Amino acid sequence: MLRPICVIQVSTPAGKPGQRRATPSVMPMKKTLLFTFAFIVGFSARAATPPNIVLIFSDDHAYQAISAYGDARKLIETPNIDRLARQGMRFDRCLVTNSICGPSRATILTGKYNHLNGFVNNTNTQFDGSQPTFPQILQKAGYQTAMIGKWHLNSDPTGFDFWQILPGQGIYYNPPMIRMGKTVATKGYVTDIVGDLSLEWLKNRDKTKPFLLMSQHKAPHREWSPALRHLDFDGDRVYPEPSTLFDTYVGRGAAERDQDMTIEKTFTDLDAKLVAPPGLSPEQRTAWDAYYEPRNAKFRAAKLTGPDLLRWRYQRYLHDYLATVKALDENVGRVLDYLDKEGLAENTVVIYASDQGFYLGEHGWFDKRWIFEESVRTPLIVRWPGVTKPGTATAALVSNLDFAETFLDAAGLPQPADMQGRSLKPLLAGQTPTDWRTAFYYQYFEYPTPHRVRPHYGVITDRFKLVRFEGVGEDYWELFDLARDPNEMKSVYGESSYADITAELKQQLTRLRRELKVPEVIPASWYGNPPGTAKGAKQKAKAASAEKKP
Repeated sequence: MLRPICVIQVSTPAGKPGQRRATPSVMPMKKTLLFTFAFIVGFSARAATPPNIVLIFSDDHAYQAISAYGDARKLIETPNIDRLARQGMRFDRCLVTNSICGPSRATILTGKYNHLNGFVNNTNTQFDGSQPTFPQILQKAGYQTAMIGKWHLNSDPTGFDFWQILPGQGIYYNPPMIRMGKTVATKGYVTDIVGDLSLEWLKNRDKTKPFLLMSQHKAPHREWSPALRHLDFDGDRVYPEPSTLFDTYVGRGAAERDQDMTIEKTFTDLDAKLVAPPGLSPEQRTAWDAYYEPRNAKFRAAKLTGPDLLRWRYQRYLHDYLATVKALDENVGRVLDYLDKEGLAENTVVIYASDQGFYLGEHGWFDKRWIFEESVRTPLIVRWPGVTKPGTATAALVSNLDFAETFLDAAGLPQPADMQGRSLKPLLAGQTPTDWRTAFYYQYFEYPTPHRVRPHYGVITDRFKLVRFEGVGEDYWELFDLARDPNEMKSVYGESSYADITAELKQQLTRLRRELKVPEVIPASWYGNPPGTAKGAKQKAKAASAEKKP
């Protein structure tokens, strides 16, 4: 709000119809007064309290599992996340630069691709917290900052007045946490704990300062362990199967056939809840066994094989995954309710997002990593009162690369020159800049563990994806036409009718790699473990063996 400074009545010269004569004492000072008033108003606007920022962030939350995105399977209702969409803007094409947990988080913090911020994979890299990040910049500008929940960057958070994080991936039940460098015990379900700590910090913060809260959940990350209250939330519903559940990967290359992330082959007993997750107390274990053991006994007796086994695993996977989403949505609602109750909502930007997309049985897969749609596309919903018209949506190509710049713009702070994204504020205000991106660069490095998704990079437009797989065995291209093949089932690379678009996309890819300062030769260490280490040698041998497969 602008503070009322003063009211000045300035009359105009005599002789003009409908206007009053200026008094002699005011006339000589008119221009000076008007200038002074404009200066004071402008200064007051800049000095007004900048908005608070709340980023509610999840891990592996597929947009298909948010009802506001309208998946045809209607897998779950998420009323609180949908509430944000009704009150703000839903982004329908938010793409990540690298579809894997740690690298995505590093991109959000720095506004830079992983080849520049240094966190290229989850296996052997550590985030350099001395480099500029948007929390550090906000903190220096007077924001009170907090990071609560899943960090997953192999380092201590920097730029935060308070932090309490899960070590590594964290666990779902009674997880140990690290609070400002010291390990602490917690009791309960991890999603509720992150919600509790977020609300506790909001209640006890310094109320004289604007704030940044990063409330970051483990859910719905593998192994998708539900809260006990949600074990029977769906009444043993039979979920619709995706049309590609039994994909055989015909029409695509070696990478799609060679991966190790199928529900059919890669699903473990822990994933399937045939064994209990870590951390359960005796009382929790009793409730857990009361739900799962009768169903597991029935499964074991059936001795399922082939398609029937895959279908059973898919149903168990959907139950567990969606149950973790239900608790997540409840805790989003708790934060929104607090902001409303305390009168903070009107001056708080609230963002809901995930570190990437996730497969819910499409192509027979779980997990992420690929440039393909369910993986590369993450949910993003933003409520910004006074800027964003409620209930709006955009199909503009945006990215987690743009988050840092948006937060700095919201705070009225300049964007560092080495950040590579753009503020989303114009889009949130309903105005798409004429020079907004129409092509987006993607890259993935981590190989061969876990999941054997081969390193690749590519360019994405509103209709096409051109992908280059390289660095492991055969190097080759794929091209997908999303208008004709939305499920990305057949590469049309090499077809004569796509020759012109292929040439154009290759030019765009070359331009983007140059502009984004992507190295011509990728260091071997970026794929996982450096050659020469015992683990690296084992990976190399495993990769060589796989390359001999037909």
